[in-house]
Amino acid sequence: MNAFNDSILTLILLVPLAGALLIALLPDRGKLPAWLALITALVTFGFTLHLPAHFIVGQPGFQFEVNRPWIESIGISYHVGVDGLSLWLVVLTGLLAPIGVLASWNAIKERRKIFYALFLVQQTAMVGVFISLDLMVYYGFWELSLIPMAILIAMYGRKDGAKAALKFFLFTFIPSAPLLVAILWLYAHTGTFNFAELQPLIASGALPAGALFWVALAFLFAFAVKVPIFPLHGWLADAFSEAPVALAMVIAGKLGLYSMLRFHVGLFPEQTKQIAPLLIALAVIGILYGAFLALVQRDYWRLVSFGAVSHFSLIVLGIYGLTLIGRDGAIYQTLNQGIMEGALFVLLGVLYSRYESSQIATFGGVAAKLPRAAAFFVITSLAMIGLPMLNGFIGEFLILSSTFTGVSKGWAIVATLSVILGASYALWLVQRLFYGPESPLAAEKPVVDLRINEWIALVPLAVLMLVMGIAPNIWLPSIESSMNQPQTKQTASSPHLALPALAQAVASGKEATR
Repeated sequence: MNAFNDSILTLILLVPLAGALLIALLPDRGKLPAWLALITALVTFGFTLHLPAHFIVGQPGFQFEVNRPWIESIGISYHVGVDGLSLWLVVLTGLLAPIGVLASWNAIKERRKIFYALFLVQQTAMVGVFISLDLMVYYGFWELSLIPMAILIAMYGRKDGAKAALKFFLFTFIPSAPLLVAILWLYAHTGTFNFAELQPLIASGALPAGALFWVALAFLFAFAVKVPIFPLHGWLADAFSEAPVALAMVIAGKLGLYSMLRFHVGLFPEQTKQIAPLLIALAVIGILYGAFLALVQRDYWRLVSFGAVSHFSLIVLGIYGLTLIGRDGAIYQTLNQGIMEGALFVLLGVLYSRYESSQIATFGGVAAKLPRAAAFFVITSLAMIGLPMLNGFIGEFLILSSTFTGVSKGWAIVATLSVILGASYALWLVQRLFYGPESPLAAEKPVVDLRINEWIALVPLAVLMLVMGIAPNIWLPSIESSMNQPQTKQTASSPHLALPALAQAVASGKEATR
């Protein structure tokens, strides 16, 4: 078992790459690339389940760790591992891959070989970002993640994929240049790219504080664009509107949010404290800005994109509130967003494939012809607005309660408006698409309800929305055991660390007293 533990992360990393290579070498015949991609994704997902099954909760440091010299002349190592921060993100990436393949089963009709090969390369890049503990290896995977995304958006865009792909690439690639310079500056002053070695060196105060602030800012800039947070979100609406469903599931959020926690808050705690007030203000602005813009959209892809800006900004608030409960809520809500948005994009893809329109005004009364899709859409929408007993409630509650108690009551009250605004645009979208008078589009087009591949993709996501809402203690203990705790503003005697009983009850999955 020890030998398998030592190789499990490498298997999770390389199996999708091997699958992509196999697809690229074989002829593009019928559904063969799709079947190969599905088998590869399922095998990879099976390997990811080994991680939580053998993760030791409470054990400090990284687990399943491998650290071997790679390019010794410049100190680059193949150093990978997971802790409570990255564990479930790797599993989530593994889960969304077969769901993405299933969602693309009938939607991708041409150049399947290219699509599925690049999709699996994208999976490798995402896993690499989550498990890399050498900054240069991490940077390589960070950059690799941009290439399949940009190519697939350009090739499979619905209307103007090339323009959206160029905007996405420029927005996310340009900030990577100062990130690389910052990584090289750290190496020049410490002689290592190793995250575990850099943490104590930076914390010791051995590096010049003034220069370190700009280094930390370069890290933050790259991550903030990738999330994205206000006002760096200009690429997101176009990318969501053009990206294939499988790619839209992974196009935003997770990589940037994880990197903020690991490589900004985790590496630069003092610099994080200095800039945290600005990030909190931008997060609250983004929460309201995204929600208000979502309310006035007439295209459902763009509505979802601005809703995502609001949701991601709430997670940023949890991160830069610099409280333990807020940090745990941010990680949990990142997982929730992956589940909920995965289901939402599958369902919107179903609507687009049936009606070939994303204009909300052309819909109405669709539930009469797509009752099963409507049921899943309602469940997903209720989860996204934070209905108790569904997964969106837990993360939102932990973030907002920790903000109220440990950061600022004023910011918490303003941020809580997002709950009302989110319910407004989500329920309006449900009503406009599925209920009310039947539109001419819905009346004229004969359509089929969910196909078997769409059923298989949606059922596990719907189950997870419920299970994560009623039993968060399955996930939270391992999340809380993360070695790399962000520095908190509170001391051990702070009332925040004994967070109000309601938050503690929610965090342990027990019924809260109102």
